Amino acid sequence: MKKPIKRKKPIFKFNSILLVDDNELDNFINQKIMESVFFAQTIYTNTSGTSALELLKNFSINEKLAPVLMPDVIFIDINMPFMDGIQFINQFIKLFEKTAIKSKLVVLTSSINPEDKKAVSKLSQEIIFLNKPLTNESLALIV
Repeated sequence: MKKPIKRKKPIFKFNSILLVDDNELDNFINQKIMESVFFAQTIYTNTSGTSALELLKNFSINEKLAPVLMPDVIFIDINMPFMDGIQFINQFIKLFEKTAIKSKLVVLTSSINPEDKKAVSKLSQEIIFLNKPLTNESLALIV
């Protein structure tokens, strides 16, 4: 009788992340790239900044569960309808600046406009700015 093959449990870089992009195909591709390198154990996707903020508010309701539920990293597209990435980041900072909840913010965009990068850096020097497409190399920059 053959013994079953024991597989090592993968080691994930992060517990959870959130992808916020109005393009569902971009979300799908980015999720698959992240899964292939064990970037995060849980990957949430959202197609609007407004609904992503609602999700995060719901995660933060329970103070004991909030640190577990809140994503370690949030990837945000800049160019989205209704609420763009800059507006999302502003709202996120306002909502969670006085809490212990800290998520790394990463702008993931196809924008090559230098004004977008400047606007993001004005919000916070800690925000990482990446251009699409997402690659293994760009993921390695997030620590």
